[in-house]
Amino acid sequence: MLFLCREFKFDAAHNLIHYHGKCERLHGHTYRLAVTLQGVPDTEGMIFDFVDLKRAVNDLVLSKLDHAYINDILPQPTAEYISQWIFRTLDEPLKRGNCELYEVRVWETESSSAICHREDI
Repeated sequence: MLFLCREFKFDAAHNLIHYHGKCERLHGHTYRLAVTLQGVPDTEGMIFDFVDLKRAVNDLVLSKLDHAYINDILPQPTAEYISQWIFRTLDEPLKRGNCELYEVRVWETESSSAICHREDI
C-alpha cells in the first residue's frame, strides 16, 4: 500500500459558540489542509492524478470554505469537526478501484492540527 498526499490552503472565519475563551469571538485563520489517499498504483503508475485531486478538493471543499464564515456550514467549526466534514465530503468522490481516502488533516495554526481517519466519521 502506498500513500499520496496533496496540501492546500484556505482563509476562513469562524467563532466557537460552545467554547469559553477568546475563540468564542469571531476571528479568522489561514488553514492548511492535507488530503491523503492510500492505494496501489494503476497501470500509469499513479494512485491518483494530482491534477484530478486538486480539482476535486477545489470543487467540493475549497469553493465552500475559502473566504467563508464556516459557522454557516458547521455549527461548532473546530479543526476536528472541519476535518470530519472534509473527510465526509471527499470520501465517495475520491474512491477508485485502486485507492480510497485515508486521512484529512487540518491545521488551524502553524503548530496545531486535527486529523480525521475513516473510523472518526
